Amino acid sequence: MQTNAAYNPSTFLAALQSAQRRAACSYFDQHVLENGEDGFIVIDEGDYGVLPQLIIDRIVHTVPGTLIDEI
Repeated sequence: MQTNAAYNPSTFLAALQSAQRRAACSYFDQHVLENGEDGFIVIDEGDYGVLPQLIIDRIVHTVPGTLIDEI
């Protein structure tokens, strides 16, 4: 995981917990992204087509979606 000087463990843990909750009811992976001075944000891969390289470069952790779309 890449970090910067402004890394705050509590903001990362909050984003990680959010990603884990969201992944529990999603088909898509949840990505924790470094968001500069604001800390971290979570995005749902399903909200995007192919992720742009600018977003991929900011991913610090991914929680796989847990729902399966197969019968």
